[in-house]
Amino acid sequence: MTEQLKIDLGPVYLRPITLEDTENIVKWRNTDRVRKNFIYQKPFTKEGHLAWMRDKVAAGEVVQFILCETEGDRPVGSVYFRDIDTGNKKAEYGIFIGEEDAAGKGYGTLAGRAAIQYAGSSLKLHKLMLRVFADNTAAVRSYEKAGFEKEALLRDEIKTGDGYRDLILMARLYPENR
Repeated sequence: MTEQLKIDLGPVYLRPITLEDTENIVKWRNTDRVRKNFIYQKPFTKEGHLAWMRDKVAAGEVVQFILCETEGDRPVGSVYFRDIDTGNKKAEYGIFIGEEDAAGKGYGTLAGRAAIQYAGSSLKLHKLMLRVFADNTAAVRSYEKAGFEKEALLRDEIKTGDGYRDLILMARLYPENR
């Protein structure tokens, strides 16, 4: 379904992930800047990513895209829909900007808006949710600009090397997809 898909967002676009993206995904996920904002903070391996591609993406439990800059076609991050639950018509959204010099340019907000559109029209979801650390204020602002709303604050929810961190649950509902 997504093999031929390319979603144009102006300065960036989304294209389906391929096995050729493995090196970038592993490199990005292991940078301190990206890892500290993931709930799963252990070192990320090539084997782990290939298992994710085989067991989740190929099985249809995950739809994942690579975020690329339009000028030069440079991959800079990833967007994904995980734990796709067709019975309850919901999924979890995730994004990360892997390239340091691509962060802070508004790419995340553009990708978030596209994800909201894709989740409602292509995946036919009723709810798209996400989890974000409360102290990741740039991401929270980006998600709000994209159209997500805060639903809950979970205090001291995740233990990391820095101690316990609060988590915010955010979501977008699609009443038309009941």
